[in-house]
Amino acid sequence: MELLPEGQRNTATEVSWEDQQRINKFSTIISKKDQQQAILDKLKIEKEYLDDLSTELELLDEDEPIQYKIGDAFVFMKTSKALIKIEADDKALSKKIDHVEELIDSFDEQLGELKKHLYGKFGNNINLER
Repeated sequence: MELLPEGQRNTATEVSWEDQQRINKFSTIISKKDQQQAILDKLKIEKEYLDDLSTELELLDEDEPIQYKIGDAFVFMKTSKALIKIEADDKALSKKIDHVEELIDSFDEQLGELKKHLYGKFGNNINLER
Protein backbone atom coordinates (compact mmCIF):
# COMPACT_ATOMS: atom_id res chain seq x y z
CA MET A 1 0.00 0.00 0.00
CA GLU A 2 1.34 3.40 -1.00
CA LEU A 3 0.48 6.69 0.58
CA LEU A 4 0.18 9.12 -2.28
CA PRO A 5 -1.43 12.54 -2.17
CA GLU A 6 -5.13 12.46 -2.94
CA GLY A 7 -5.86 12.35 -6.66
CA GLN A 8 -2.51 10.85 -7.66
CA ARG A 9 -1.94 7.31 -8.71
CA ASN A 10 1.17 5.20 -8.90
CA THR A 11 2.71 5.36 -12.37
CA ALA A 12 5.91 3.50 -11.47
CA THR A 13 7.27 1.07 -14.01
CA GLU A 14 9.17 -1.98 -12.92
CA VAL A 15 12.90 -1.74 -13.57
CA SER A 16 14.37 -4.88 -15.10
CA TRP A 17 18.00 -5.95 -14.85
CA GLU A 18 18.60 -4.85 -18.45
CA ASP A 19 17.09 -1.45 -17.73
CA GLN A 20 19.33 -1.03 -14.70
CA GLN A 21 22.35 -1.91 -16.86
CA ARG A 22 21.30 0.77 -19.38
CA ILE A 23 20.92 3.33 -16.58
CA ASN A 24 24.38 2.40 -15.25
CA LYS A 25 25.85 2.65 -18.77
CA PHE A 26 24.22 6.07 -19.18
CA SER A 27 25.83 7.25 -15.94
CA THR A 28 29.24 5.90 -16.97
CA ILE A 29 29.08 7.57 -20.38
CA ILE A 30 28.04 10.89 -18.79
CA SER A 31 31.09 10.71 -16.50
CA LYS A 32 33.41 9.94 -19.41
CA LYS A 33 31.89 12.77 -21.45
CA ASP A 34 32.39 15.22 -18.56
CA GLN A 35 36.04 14.18 -18.27
CA GLN A 36 36.60 14.62 -22.00
CA GLN A 37 34.80 17.99 -21.94
CA ALA A 38 37.15 19.20 -19.19
CA ILE A 39 40.14 18.03 -21.25
CA LEU A 40 38.72 19.77 -24.33
CA ASP A 41 38.29 23.03 -22.44
CA LYS A 42 41.92 22.92 -21.27
CA LEU A 43 43.17 22.13 -24.77
CA LYS A 44 41.20 25.03 -26.26
CA ILE A 45 42.64 27.42 -23.68
CA GLU A 46 46.13 26.14 -24.46
CA LYS A 47 45.49 26.66 -28.18
CA GLU A 48 44.40 30.25 -27.50
CA TYR A 49 47.64 30.80 -25.58
CA LEU A 50 49.67 29.43 -28.49
CA ASP A 51 47.82 31.68 -30.93
CA ASP A 52 48.43 34.72 -28.73
CA LEU A 53 52.09 33.77 -28.32
CA SER A 54 52.52 33.34 -32.05
CA THR A 55 51.04 36.78 -32.67
CA GLU A 56 53.35 38.36 -30.10
CA LEU A 57 56.44 36.63 -31.46
CA GLU A 58 55.74 37.82 -34.99
CA LEU A 59 56.25 41.36 -33.72
CA LEU A 60 59.79 40.57 -32.55
CA ASP A 61 62.99 40.50 -34.58
CA GLU A 62 63.59 37.04 -36.12
CA ASP A 63 67.13 36.74 -34.74
CA GLU A 64 66.30 37.92 -31.24
CA PRO A 65 66.77 35.09 -28.72
CA ILE A 66 63.81 34.24 -26.51
CA GLN A 67 63.22 31.67 -23.82
CA TYR A 68 61.06 28.77 -24.98
CA LYS A 69 59.70 26.23 -22.54
CA ILE A 70 60.37 22.59 -23.38
CA GLY A 71 59.06 20.29 -20.68
CA ASP A 72 60.13 21.84 -17.37
CA ALA A 73 63.12 23.75 -18.74
CA PHE A 74 63.50 26.99 -20.63
CA VAL A 75 65.80 27.07 -23.64
CA PHE A 76 67.07 30.12 -25.54
CA MET A 77 66.23 29.99 -29.22
CA LYS A 78 65.76 32.43 -32.06
CA THR A 79 62.30 33.82 -32.61
CA SER A 80 62.07 32.24 -36.07
CA LYS A 81 62.82 28.77 -34.62
CA ALA A 82 60.32 29.35 -31.82
CA LEU A 83 57.61 30.23 -34.35
CA ILE A 84 58.28 26.99 -36.24
CA LYS A 85 58.08 25.06 -32.96
CA ILE A 86 54.83 26.83 -32.05
CA GLU A 87 53.32 25.93 -35.44
CA ALA A 88 54.17 22.28 -34.88
CA ASP A 89 52.73 22.41 -31.36
CA ASP A 90 49.60 24.09 -32.71
CA LYS A 91 49.08 21.35 -35.30
CA ALA A 92 49.54 18.62 -32.68
CA LEU A 93 47.13 20.42 -30.36
CA SER A 94 44.56 20.75 -33.16
CA LYS A 95 44.75 16.98 -33.74
CA LYS A 96 44.19 16.35 -30.02
CA ILE A 97 41.23 18.72 -30.01
CA ASP A 98 39.70 16.99 -33.04
CA HIS A 99 40.16 13.58 -31.39
CA VAL A 100 38.52 14.70 -28.13
CA GLU A 101 35.63 16.31 -30.05
CA GLU A 102 35.09 13.03 -31.93
CA LEU A 103 34.98 11.16 -28.61
CA ILE A 104 32.43 13.60 -27.22
CA ASP A 105 30.31 13.24 -30.37
CA SER A 106 30.37 9.44 -30.04
CA PHE A 107 29.35 9.74 -26.39
CA ASP A 108 26.48 12.03 -27.42
CA GLU A 109 25.27 9.44 -29.94
CA GLN A 110 25.34 6.67 -27.33
CA LEU A 111 23.57 8.88 -24.81
CA GLY A 112 20.89 9.75 -27.37
CA GLU A 113 20.17 6.06 -28.02
CA LEU A 114 20.02 5.28 -24.31
CA LYS A 115 17.77 8.29 -23.62
CA LYS A 116 15.42 7.23 -26.41
CA HIS A 117 15.08 3.73 -24.99
CA LEU A 118 14.84 4.75 -21.33
CA TYR A 119 12.38 7.60 -21.90
CA GLY A 120 10.37 5.27 -24.13
CA LYS A 121 9.99 2.80 -21.29
CA PHE A 122 9.88 5.05 -18.22
CA GLY A 123 8.49 8.30 -19.61
CA ASN A 124 8.33 10.99 -16.94
CA ASN A 125 9.34 8.54 -14.22
CA ILE A 126 13.02 8.96 -15.10
CA ASN A 127 15.06 12.13 -15.39
CA LEU A 128 18.14 11.91 -17.60
CA GLU A 129 18.62 15.66 -18.04
CA ARG A 130 20.93 17.88 -16.06
